[in-house]
Amino acid sequence: MAGLDTVRELVSSFPEVEESGEGRAGWRVRGKLFAWEARERDGGGLAVRVDRDEKQLILDADPGVYFTSPHYHGYPAVQIRLEAIEREELHARLEDAWLIQAPKRLAASYVAEND
Repeated sequence: MAGLDTVRELVSSFPEVEESGEGRAGWRVRGKLFAWEARERDGGGLAVRVDRDEKQLILDADPGVYFTSPHYHGYPAVQIRLEAIEREELHARLEDAWLIQAPKRLAASYVAEND
């Protein structure tokens, strides 16, 4: 079972991550949001950026973990039930979100160092 403290710990392993948000946590790489605490009115959980073409695949892969709400329809993000996701899977999803938003050179450098 994960929580926001787990998210903070995991994203701290990625270069140039900044936490922001007043009232709701969010994480950015060079100003681009890649993960954030979704509003309760939108279903809550953690929202993360995803590849637009993979969104439905992710949602279908494990509906107990991944979901979306009308607020996110048409937007390349999924919501995650933190209480239902395993740590390794959460790390992988956060890493993918970070890679989507990170500048190409920074992402390439990270991949080269962590491959």
